[in-house]
Amino acid sequence: MSADNTFTAAMVQMRTGLLPGPSLEQGTKLIRQAAAQGAEYVLTPEVSNMMQLNRKALFEHLSSEQDDPSLRAYQALAAELKIYLHIGSLALRFSPEKAVNRSFLIAPDGRVLASYDKIHMFDIDLPGGESYRESANYQPGETAVISDLPWGRIGLTICYDVRFPALYRALAESGASFITVPSAFTRKTGEAHWHVLLRARAIETGCFVFAAAQAGLHENKRETYGHSLIIDPWGEVLAEAGVEPGVIMAKIDPSKVETARKAVPSLQHGRRFSVADPKSGPEHLHLVRGSA
Repeated sequence: MSADNTFTAAMVQMRTGLLPGPSLEQGTKLIRQAAAQGAEYVLTPEVSNMMQLNRKALFEHLSSEQDDPSLRAYQALAAELKIYLHIGSLALRFSPEKAVNRSFLIAPDGRVLASYDKIHMFDIDLPGGESYRESANYQPGETAVISDLPWGRIGLTICYDVRFPALYRALAESGASFITVPSAFTRKTGEAHWHVLLRARAIETGCFVFAAAQAGLHENKRETYGHSLIIDPWGEVLAEAGVEPGVIMAKIDPSKVETARKAVPSLQHGRRFSVADPKSGPEHLHLVRGSA
């Protein structure tokens, strides 16, 4: 860890396959590459262990958190490389009928520091016929999660969460300097919204945003957008990937968080308000100062 409190963050961009074994091999190779290049914090994408659209096949290969070989292997890898390894998410068994989409922040000694279950389910019909019903297979989480790193606090989110800014504001108000968005954005939604959503979340919160992504045409024929990003608190892109698996890196200076928030202190100026319905009486707003 640097004496000046800066650190090097790496985003691992993957093209996860249908089975956990080959996906673990791919992830391990890229994580080792990032660590060899000096990364102290490494983030992988959403569903780093497998991308299954078929429910039967998904549940055939699910493990519980306690028994999942990918999680055990990644814990051992973090301890070997002495890095903070953040597995963007793993698909795990939650119950006989439901999986869970769970993120793991792992310490350099291999301990799990924090885990987070994706709150917002991607249930959507896209133009052109693409349709996704994440809630059919996955149990949504209910709790926002924040954890401590040597360089500041980090808030955990996953993919579709990025469209719900209240979650990001809550994490920033709870002390987050960094927010993670491991993702598997579709190519169509990525081309339209990926950059603008992630930059907006960084600007609104005054946080660094770390977004490791899935990329390319997967074995299940789903196409993901790629373009993993590291964004600073002013909304500037520090590093961006293309559409192939690989690693991007950037030096992170946590002091930029305070600088951005002093320049635009929007976290201190937030107000909660009720919206009057003109049908029920005179139109007015009742403003109440929110928490700083």
